[in-house]
Amino acid sequence: MPPDVDAGVARVEMERRGLARVSVATMGRALATLGASLKAANPVVGCPWPGWKRRRRLFELRCLEAYARSEEPVLYVDEVDIHLNPKVGRDWCLPGQRRVVLTPGNNKKRYLAGALDSKTGRLTWVEGKSKASSLFIQLLWRIAGEYPGAPRIHLILDNASIHSSQKTRKAHEQLGGRIVLHFLPPYCPDANRIERVWLDLHANVTRNHRCRTLQKLMRRVHSYLHARNVQRRASPILRMVHLRRAA
Repeated sequence: MPPDVDAGVARVEMERRGLARVSVATMGRALATLGASLKAANPVVGCPWPGWKRRRRLFELRCLEAYARSEEPVLYVDEVDIHLNPKVGRDWCLPGQRRVVLTPGNNKKRYLAGALDSKTGRLTWVEGKSKASSLFIQLLWRIAGEYPGAPRIHLILDNASIHSSQKTRKAHEQLGGRIVLHFLPPYCPDANRIERVWLDLHANVTRNHRCRTLQKLMRRVHSYLHARNVQRRASPILRMVHLRRAA
């Protein structure tokens, strides 16, 4: 959208609010002075719970993390999609140039289910071909093996159907109650700390990638996550070494 159109929209909004009328040029200069810029809107779904109920639940989960016993880890759990068609995003370019990203055309997908330790920052994850209950169940057994001495393991997660399906409940019973599920309020992704890990994964690996096969892309994904566990977050040099080895 051209800047003058954006300024015109702001001018109409001022008039709607009964404020002083100004020209589009004046409004454009005022927006530039404020450092305003055109950005794409971010669509979100609001939590259907009343505000007090959502805040109370989030407070309970923060207390769980803050006061959990040392032998009972608290982990944030979520799934992420990995697409062979690259996520297109901003990139550094010289003046007059623009990055071209070739896409394979026929998209292919893989899915990761991960658990982020709230104390150590260590990530545990599994890979699957579909985002089904079997993927989450695989993660549950992986977590149980990663924390063999923990009498209970607390998982903070969203309300996706695979987290409470009949298959998941059966697997949960087989684990003998060692894993306790704590559900977030609906549509509150910002309260799930593992979302930050997935954003970093996309920014460093899947955005504008040039992998022609899903196998090569997934090697880079796993290499990045392994490197992140080494240093909590992968430094650029360490990440480059792992990606070169994976290639």
